[in-house]
Amino acid sequence: MKKEITIVGAGLVGSLLSIYLAKRGHKVSIYERRNDMRKEQMSAGRSINLALSDRGLLALEKVGLADAIKEISIPMHGRYIHNADGSHAYQPYGKEGQFINSVSRATLNMKLMDLAEQHGIDIHFNQKCSSVDWKQNEITFEDEQSQVSRSKFQLLFGSDGAFSAARLQHQLHHQKFDYNQYYIDCAYKELTIAPNTNGDFALEKNALHIWPRKDYMMIALPNLDKTFTCTLFFPFEGEHSFSKLDTKEKAAAFFEKTFPDAVPLMPDYVNEFFHNPTSSLVTVKCFPWVREDKFALIGDAAHAIVPFFGQGMNCGFEDCRILDELIEKNGEDDWEKILNEYQTLRKPDADAIADLAVNNFTEMRERTADPKFLLQKKIEAKLHNKYPEFWIPAYSQVTFSPNIRYSEALLRGQKQETIMQGIMRLPDIESKWESEEIEQMILKKISNT
Repeated sequence: MKKEITIVGAGLVGSLLSIYLAKRGHKVSIYERRNDMRKEQMSAGRSINLALSDRGLLALEKVGLADAIKEISIPMHGRYIHNADGSHAYQPYGKEGQFINSVSRATLNMKLMDLAEQHGIDIHFNQKCSSVDWKQNEITFEDEQSQVSRSKFQLLFGSDGAFSAARLQHQLHHQKFDYNQYYIDCAYKELTIAPNTNGDFALEKNALHIWPRKDYMMIALPNLDKTFTCTLFFPFEGEHSFSKLDTKEKAAAFFEKTFPDAVPLMPDYVNEFFHNPTSSLVTVKCFPWVREDKFALIGDAAHAIVPFFGQGMNCGFEDCRILDELIEKNGEDDWEKILNEYQTLRKPDADAIADLAVNNFTEMRERTADPKFLLQKKIEAKLHNKYPEFWIPAYSQVTFSPNIRYSEALLRGQKQETIMQGIMRLPDIESKWESEEIEQMILKKISNT
């Protein structure tokens, strides 16, 4: 039976979900608390560039959108490391031909909203969810002038982000709702690397650039206009922190000392540092996500994660694909079964990628500059190329293997990391890492796990 479906939130996941549901013949309306970004001047500083990878692309392909989104993306084949001593290193992400895609959050969101409207979806802007009557299946919205409107729904999805109003209404009227949010000790601020004097990219175009500095780091992702969006991940407090860089002179001295090769490429970084907002990074875990046959949380509203595995959007897009596959499996009449299966499948995977993302922050800011870590990655890449059925690096499991669940990738990755830590402690590993002895030792260990 076709339903009248309401989605709270016209962000990336809400817009994609609406297309999935509309293609199945449902009447879909989206209510978004913000104004229409397509009609406004975008404010700088809040749009960490996104890394679209295979999970997200697969979800887009299922509704025929992958090619349209690839047109606004730039492939990144690996990490380009800018070390503190001025040296550089390059780490491929996977096998030859594997890459992730840099895409602007705002550009992608606007494209998905356009595509949603082309599929007949009504998007109502400036509509803040203020309450939900779960007995009457009615949701109340307020606009900027505090004008109230109400809408009946047969099925409601909350896709309104990490600080979801829909989730709050679900939580307030639920006797046993578990909720946990955790902020890491770093905030982020957006900066810009400009095109060079020839109007071209100032750095290698097809790479994600990282300046690892142990307790903090800066990254840069390419844009279609030949700029790079830089993001400084930096502590709120402490010796090196946002609180200490409280004058332009202090900020300039810090950047010139810490990121000397980047400073000449960022002509306005001091002004951007003080003008662009300093934003926090939160992980959200909650349960339950669903309410009978009439409500479900999806995307960041269900499972907000930090951006260090580049999987927030990809995970949300995968939610949409898995939900659609469950509709296909169960038919469209038993939504209670569909939603409960969706929650059962996705909750462990969401928890797993949340933990993986926090762990990857340590890897990016500390270990990518460590020669021993780089050697470990060489050993793992060699094993993966020679024995792909036995060894898939954790990054490849998450990023390039949508058939492997996040929860499975977490467990397999932990087992492999334990093995590699033992291998890296062997005497003279630097001189014998390519030997048959080491290879067989690792294969024996992985066979025994």
